[in-house]
Amino acid sequence: MSEPFWETRITKIEPNRIYVRGYRIDKLMEEKEFIDGIYLVIFGTLPDERVKKVLNAILLSCIDHGVTPPSTLVARSVTSTGNPLHCALAAGILTIYKYHGGAIENAMRHYQEIKEMASKEKKRIEEVAEEYVRQKLERKEIIFGFGHRYHTDDPRTKKLFKIAEEEGFYRDYLKIAEAIKNAIKKIKGREIPINVDGAIAALLCELGVPPELGNAFFILSRIPGLIAHIYEEKTTQKPMRKIDINKCEYKGEVKDDRDS
Repeated sequence: MSEPFWETRITKIEPNRIYVRGYRIDKLMEEKEFIDGIYLVIFGTLPDERVKKVLNAILLSCIDHGVTPPSTLVARSVTSTGNPLHCALAAGILTIYKYHGGAIENAMRHYQEIKEMASKEKKRIEEVAEEYVRQKLERKEIIFGFGHRYHTDDPRTKKLFKIAEEEGFYRDYLKIAEAIKNAIKKIKGREIPINVDGAIAALLCELGVPPELGNAFFILSRIPGLIAHIYEEKTTQKPMRKIDINKCEYKGEVKDDRDS
């Protein structure tokens, strides 16, 4: 008895013809950008210019964060033992979860829960956010998307909020993120800033991205940086070295130090 047919709506392959979500790949190559293709293959439609600008900023914001993140350290360590690029890259990606990059999905769920509660209870977002934060802190639960081990005024967060406002995406979810930040300050007595994960989470919510795909955007963003670290490790360092991130010194240029 033959197996039943199953369906896919992503890509159609015919002799000398390739269709991605209904669009010919050679036409996309001629007329569109890579970010168009990313959005198309994941969501099934082409993005407008405002969405493209926001997504481009999101993907650039996490392209690399030095040698200290677990993904970078693991990728370099696996490279140091002689493994090929794809193995080191996979190892680095596998470190991305709840506390490293994975905060995006959890932060998105925070924001959605607060919005649903505010709508259901017919309360102001600020009021619901304060109740939500108070309950989380009383239970000693993590509020994802806030605080950073290194940055107290992350330039990536500021720029993402600025672009969101310029492109007309400063709406409910970004307001919820700020309401959570204000509630934390009120309850704890000190400010804990919105980190880049929290900003990305709010913007992805505004774009209608489901939380299950939130971490995918961090992974997409981080892949080029990991490739750069893997290649640098392979071409400039000795094999099987002891990697001490505290002894790493940046020797590259600073080409643009303007504030904007």
